[in-house]
Amino acid sequence: MGLENNSQKLLSKIATNNKHGENSPYFDGWKAYESNPFHPTKNPQGVIQMGLAENQLCFDLIEEWIKNNPKASICTPEGVNQFRHIANFQDYHGLPEFKNAVANLMSKVRGGRVRFDPDRLLMSGGATGANELIMFCLADPGDAFLVPSPYYPAFVRDLCWRTGLQLIPVQCHSSNNFMITREALEEAHKKAQDENINVKGLIITNPSNPLGTTIEKETLKSIVSFINENNIHLVCDEIYSGTFYDTPKFVSVSEIIQEMEDIKEDSIHTTYSLPKDLGLPGFRVGFVYSSTDEDVDCRTKNSSFGLLRRETQIFLLQILYDGKTQERFLRAVQKRLALRREVFTKGTPKVGIKCSQSYGGLLVCMHLSLKEKTVEGENDCRVIVHEVTIIVLPGVSFHCSEPGWYRVCFANMDEETVEIALMRIRAFVNGREKGVKKVEMKRWKSNLRLSFSSRRFEENVMSPHSPIPHSPLVRAT
Repeated sequence: MGLENNSQKLLSKIATNNKHGENSPYFDGWKAYESNPFHPTKNPQGVIQMGLAENQLCFDLIEEWIKNNPKASICTPEGVNQFRHIANFQDYHGLPEFKNAVANLMSKVRGGRVRFDPDRLLMSGGATGANELIMFCLADPGDAFLVPSPYYPAFVRDLCWRTGLQLIPVQCHSSNNFMITREALEEAHKKAQDENINVKGLIITNPSNPLGTTIEKETLKSIVSFINENNIHLVCDEIYSGTFYDTPKFVSVSEIIQEMEDIKEDSIHTTYSLPKDLGLPGFRVGFVYSSTDEDVDCRTKNSSFGLLRRETQIFLLQILYDGKTQERFLRAVQKRLALRREVFTKGTPKVGIKCSQSYGGLLVCMHLSLKEKTVEGENDCRVIVHEVTIIVLPGVSFHCSEPGWYRVCFANMDEETVEIALMRIRAFVNGREKGVKKVEMKRWKSNLRLSFSSRRFEENVMSPHSPIPHSPLVRAT
């Protein structure tokens, strides 16, 4: 204990504050999965990870493309001539041709209704880095951002841990499918002002994480009017923009900027990433789109701490350069996500489970009709779900104001694993087994830390070098 306290004194407050959230329900599931991961043949009674929003449904298409395009890698005779170009030092701006390809993709997933200037795109190591970069440039320690709840469980880590910011929930409710209302925004903003908290902005996710819903055009207009009237920023996290698969179609805040008059365009910022849309979860490719030269200059200087590898840029450029390949990937992702959502949701009503009406993303929120109508009861329920060896995130982890909601991710496994997970969920809800043998799972402790060990896992499983849990996975269909 003495050594631990001494170590804490040697480290900075920024590095050791508790806003990383490692001991939160969000990371608890990762630890439980890591200790007993599901495998269809080697460990069929293990933990199924449905708490990780990863798109693994189109790996087969990407593998096929790689085989047919050996020049995309410097590790092949066809691509080795790119080595010296990649090995040289790169500046903060990135490859112009890659940024141009990304700008074109962003326009394509928005139906060509808006164009993006590639010179205003800032690159980052994933959406996490992109969102943190924005916070560093827009706010000071102690400032706050409003965020509609339920919201992405790791926002506290991404936005607050190293910046010193705080988040203020804007309470939304299931009675209107958790839509963001002007009244809720004003109430949260006034409460912050009454507490002498300096609100610098509002951050939204569209499509929503954890709900999978999209924000309607009129709601977006109301949000833009709200931030303009209060002279604060709006950050739109649109990393799932290419994954929408149902109506209403996705509407970007960039379209609203074009339609509305007298808006403060320099107060609106967009983040985007490729891994969700193209199914490349390990590539960590994020972007910030800024509207003014001052924004671009500030973020360019700060982006030096999270540059995107040139090798990654060149590889992805080869995929994005081919319009037909790009279109094929996007359509396949949307089609497979729609089918996967249907597989998961079609059987749940039979046992009294309702799901949020999702239109995009890799996830859905399900509501379990529990006897316990409190957050404490929900946490007890989370433990029971672990006992039937499935990881879902309880509403308390994404700051939902209503008990009983759970986020479920359905794109990081094959369809057979989804069916097994559904059987376990139905058995839990019914309170009895339905063809699934109850598993005596190794008990895990909430104070365990994520492992960075060098042990190797079996085929088709994520690298143990990642702090993300080792996804169950097996080839998607």
